[in-house]
Amino acid sequence: MTAHAPAVTIASRAEHVQKIVTPGGVAAWLVESYAVPLVALEFSMRGGAAQDPPEKPGVATLLSGLLDEGAGPYDARGFHRAVEDLAIHIGFGADRDSVSGHLQTLSKNTDKAFELLKLALLDARLSEADVARVRSQLVAELKRDQNEPDAMASKAFREAAFPGHPYGRPVRGDLATIETLSRPDLVAMRERLFARKDLKIAVVGAIDAKTLSEHLDATFGALAADNDLAPVAPIALAGVGSRHIVTLDIPQTTIRFGRPGVTKRDPDYFAVVVANHILGGGSFTARLFREVREKRGMAYSVYSQLNEYDQCPMLLGAAATKNERAGEALGVIEEEIRRFADEGPTEDELDKAKKFLIGSYALRFDTSTKIASQLVHLQQDGFEPSYLDERNGRIAAVGLEDCKRAASRLLGDGGLLVTMVGRPEGV
Repeated sequence: MTAHAPAVTIASRAEHVQKIVTPGGVAAWLVESYAVPLVALEFSMRGGAAQDPPEKPGVATLLSGLLDEGAGPYDARGFHRAVEDLAIHIGFGADRDSVSGHLQTLSKNTDKAFELLKLALLDARLSEADVARVRSQLVAELKRDQNEPDAMASKAFREAAFPGHPYGRPVRGDLATIETLSRPDLVAMRERLFARKDLKIAVVGAIDAKTLSEHLDATFGALAADNDLAPVAPIALAGVGSRHIVTLDIPQTTIRFGRPGVTKRDPDYFAVVVANHILGGGSFTARLFREVREKRGMAYSVYSQLNEYDQCPMLLGAAATKNERAGEALGVIEEEIRRFADEGPTEDELDKAKKFLIGSYALRFDTSTKIASQLVHLQQDGFEPSYLDERNGRIAAVGLEDCKRAASRLLGDGGLLVTMVGRPEGV
C-alpha cells in the first residue's frame, strides 16, 4: 500500500464532507470514497513545541517520535512488525503549534489499524531504552545541523525573530539540554497535550459514518476531555531592518529573510496570496526568480512563502549564492521587494498568478491522504467545508487594486529581517 493512493474526483468538494459527532462526543470530518479500498486518517491536537518547558526544548518532538516505538503488548520491534505485516502506516509529528498523526490502511485491515493507533496514543511504552535510542537519533541530527548552512540560517533567523518567546526555541531540542530529556518529561507532556479539546480529525476513504464513529470512540474517546496548555503570547516579528551574519568557511552564502505577514482571517488574505505568488512563490515565473537568477545568474533558487504560526503570521524567503555576490543578491531582493510594494503587479502578472493558483488547487486533493490533511488544516484554521468551494472564487475575485494594496501591506517599506551563513561579501 502507498500513502499516495488515488482518491475520488469530486466537482463540489464541500458537499461530500460529512461532519460527524460520535456517541462519545468525538467530532470529525469524513469523505466517503470507495473508488479504492483504502482509509486515510489525519488528526491534530493543539500544543506542539511551543509547549516545551523553556529549559527543555524538544520534548514534544521526542514524544511524537516515540509513540510508535512500542505500545501496549508490543515492544518497538513488535509494533513495527505489526504495522508492516498488514501494510498499515502510522506516524506522528510535532510542529510549533500542534502534535499531529496519520494513519493509512487497506480497508480490510481497518479494525487492526485503529487498534494500533489507539495503543500508540494511549499506551505508548516510552521505555527508557527507547527514549535513549530515539534521543540519540535527535542528537545525531542536531550535530549535523551545527555545520549545515540551511539549518544554521534558520536557527539564526528564529532566534532573531522571536527573542524570549517559545517560537524562538528549537523544535527538535538543543544539544546543551537534550540529554536531560527523560521519560517523566514525556509522560508529563502527553498528559498536558493529549485531549479531546482542540482535537481535529479528518478521514477519507472506504468507511461509513457509523463504522468510523465506533472506531473514533474506541481510539480517541479515552483521551482526557481538556488539555493543559500554557498560553503562547502573540508576537510581532522582531528585528525587521537588521542583518545577522554567521561566519562559516564555505564558498556559498545561505540567506534567510522575512517580515510580518497577515492572518488567514484578514480581509486582504487572498490578495496577499496572489501578491506573494507574483513576488516569490511562483517558482519560475516569480519576480525574485527572474531578477536574481534569470537576469543575473546569482542563485539557483530564490523564493518567498507565507507562513502562519498561530501567534505570528510571516512572509519568509530564502536564497543561496556565491560569497562574492551575496551583498549584490540581497540588494536585488530588497530592491525588487520595495519596487513591488510601491508599484504592485501588472495586469499580466495578476492574470497568470490567479490562473496558476486556481488551476493548481486540485493537486491538493489528488490522494486520500492529501484530502484528509487539507480538511484537518481547515478545521485548525476555523473554516467550514464550504471553504473548499469558495477558495478559488476568492482568488478569482482579486483585482489589480486589491493586489497592489496587498503588496503594499505585505511588503511595507521593504524592510527585512535577514540572516546569512557563509562569508558574504558586500554586506
